[in-house]
Amino acid sequence: MNSQIYEEICGLVKGKEQVRQEEPMSAHTTFRIGGPAKIFVSPGSEEELKSLADLLRKKKIPWFILGKGSNVLVSDKGFDGVVIQIGKGLGNICARGNTLDADAGVLLSRIAKKALEAGLTGLEFAAGIPGTVGGAVVMNAGAYGSEMKDVLTKVRVLTEEGSIKEISADRLELGYRTSSVLKNGWIVLGARFCLKQGDPKQIQARIEELAKLRRSKQPLEYPSAGSTFKRPEGFFAGKLIQDAGLKGFQVGGAQVSEKHSGFVINRDHATAQDVIQLCGQVSETVRKQFGVKLELEIKCLGEFKQLDSQ
Repeated sequence: MNSQIYEEICGLVKGKEQVRQEEPMSAHTTFRIGGPAKIFVSPGSEEELKSLADLLRKKKIPWFILGKGSNVLVSDKGFDGVVIQIGKGLGNICARGNTLDADAGVLLSRIAKKALEAGLTGLEFAAGIPGTVGGAVVMNAGAYGSEMKDVLTKVRVLTEEGSIKEISADRLELGYRTSSVLKNGWIVLGARFCLKQGDPKQIQARIEELAKLRRSKQPLEYPSAGSTFKRPEGFFAGKLIQDAGLKGFQVGGAQVSEKHSGFVINRDHATAQDVIQLCGQVSETVRKQFGVKLELEIKCLGEFKQLDSQ
């Protein structure tokens, strides 16, 4: 990627501080792992994001949309393309009546807090998920029996053709960690949630209850990308891994959490390859013992030496 592309991107985004070259992705993922992105850019508005996407499509430059970086493993070699982080530039939020509108860059913890302040119930489950609205919609994020599809009514997306559309939630094909947004390569710009009036004290109590449960069950003291494997139909990935005797199993600095076997953690300066190798061995062991294939839930960005089992 030549310097001209960098200059063109700088021309689309206000302030060169929003555009960086050779930016280490370990600073932008919850795994704290990853080599440099050739160009890392944080659009300051929806218009900048659209112009940027149009340019990259025209130039046929690979790019990746990043939110909080909580479900991503970036290669040790980095990413030979453009990483677009959707954050503060798309960070508006507004509650009216029983609805809450939020831009894609708004943190889930923030929409849960806004709902609490408005006396609205339905987003308590989202308070502890370390992600953004955009990423949550794409993956139909969920926790403790609730998912985005339970409260989402419509989204605004930027299509691959460069047009902006509003799509109702019932047309998003929201399923377990999937959606038509993901399948079609759309970029989420914002979302509307339909909630219910509730007692702020009860809402706060539920948020605190889930936070306590999360702290007791999940290895929050170590960097990770959240739940590592998808839930196989009829099974729980964590239980299969534990029953296979792999709790605490380690490859390099990566480890199957001793607190929750469904999490792979960055125990001690793990590399991306440590994580991939560990996941491959875990998947193969579970397949041999139980005949169940585990699939990664986390997204892998960049080049990896993939094992046959993965």
